[in-house]
Amino acid sequence: MSAHYRRTQVDAAAWEEAADALVAGETTLLSLWAEIGCVHMAVLDETGPDAAAGGGRIAILSLDCPDACFPSVGRRHPPAIRLERAVRDLFGLVPEGLPDTRPWLDHGRWGEESVPAAAYPFLPVEGDGLHQIPVGPVHAGIIEPGHFRFTCDGETVVRLEERLGYVHKGIDHLLAGAPLPAAARIAARVSGDSTVACSLGFARAVEQGLDIAPPLRAVWLRAVMAEVERLANHLGDWGAICNDAAFSLMLAHCGVLRERVLRTAATCFGHRLMMDRVVPGGVAVDLDAAGLAALHDLVALLRARVPPLVKLYDDTASLQDRTVGTGRVSPALVAQFGAGGFVGRAAGRAFDARRAIGDAPYDALSFEVPVLQAGDVNARVWVRIREIEQSLSLLEQLLRGLPTGPLRIPDDDLPRGSGEGLALVEAFRGDLFVWVRLEAGQVRRCHLRDASWFQWPLLEAAIEGNIVADFPLCNKSFNCSYSGHDL
Repeated sequence: MSAHYRRTQVDAAAWEEAADALVAGETTLLSLWAEIGCVHMAVLDETGPDAAAGGGRIAILSLDCPDACFPSVGRRHPPAIRLERAVRDLFGLVPEGLPDTRPWLDHGRWGEESVPAAAYPFLPVEGDGLHQIPVGPVHAGIIEPGHFRFTCDGETVVRLEERLGYVHKGIDHLLAGAPLPAAARIAARVSGDSTVACSLGFARAVEQGLDIAPPLRAVWLRAVMAEVERLANHLGDWGAICNDAAFSLMLAHCGVLRERVLRTAATCFGHRLMMDRVVPGGVAVDLDAAGLAALHDLVALLRARVPPLVKLYDDTASLQDRTVGTGRVSPALVAQFGAGGFVGRAAGRAFDARRAIGDAPYDALSFEVPVLQAGDVNARVWVRIREIEQSLSLLEQLLRGLPTGPLRIPDDDLPRGSGEGLALVEAFRGDLFVWVRLEAGQVRRCHLRDASWFQWPLLEAAIEGNIVADFPLCNKSFNCSYSGHDL
């Protein structure tokens, strides 16, 4: 089962008190979302008496909005601003006092066809000799769309402002009313590089809402898939970061290893990305003897190939010159935004949902959470390297302890009742939040929040004072998801 929590109906005063706690750093914002006539806020207490036990630390506050408005949290706590702008776009609820009232997901085309996108007023910057460089939303590579507006003094970036939302898919509304099998497929496609994590979060939230537990073998197989997904992404990112620092040799080596991981995933689970393999009630495929042998071979290969690449990275002075000290994010800003994953852990925030929440089987496994303080590109690379090492250790433990037994609760045997559930899982780029309300075996309302929501704003801070040519390097070291953010 996933994170224990409570949901409380509150009035405006209690909502404001919760915002006060966020501002004071007593709690961390997990997400903020809405439905018709109501807004919800999830907060995490990382300091309370239950924190060490991993339970009772998440609270959801719900505020009715009969007048279609609510007190803005973003007015005093910046991490809420983009979430509140999205709430207004999606549900028409107005955050009173919101300092940034521009649309976020709505690009001026909703509701009417053939209407040109509204002019978007980027924030003004004053100063002599400043110039702007617009980049995107269409980019030179095969990547998702996003617009970046640089204001520069010569080559030095004075301000970066992002405009996202170009791959908004209406996930919230697609999930509403969907039967569980269809909803699980939608959740698996929120962000393709995190399909296992998204599926796992959705499945755990549903299982909590229905008060069911998947078979033990399924729980362990889910963790195997999650660690394989983590390996593939960290290897790909490591190579791509080095490539953006003009060291393409590392990209070639890491690309070969990433491809080996993906092929092993296909051998073991029938799909390179393991899409639709984690489902409510368990898993859709088993790991046979051939798959088990392939995973052992993969671990042995990476154990042999990764250390020389680590040495190559560390010993290449021209590469270190590009990554060390570049794109710094302060620990204070990371803590304020509750940034997870390698962005947070590279700047002192030790949060990892696998350990903090303690869901099985991680509660029975031994692993470390690598944490650095520098907050630069180099630190984000090293966190990835250490997490590769930890994932290899976790895979070895999982394969040794893999229990026997059934794989899932059949769809026909899943309860058709009602309930609410929540999950917080550790995707490769950070914690992923899922909340679901079920009625008669269907999804009444579901909200997913990718880690990118709290990482994209920090990229704007990371590039300030750096040169324009270092933006691709900083951007890739974050590797935020467009699709996972735009939903």
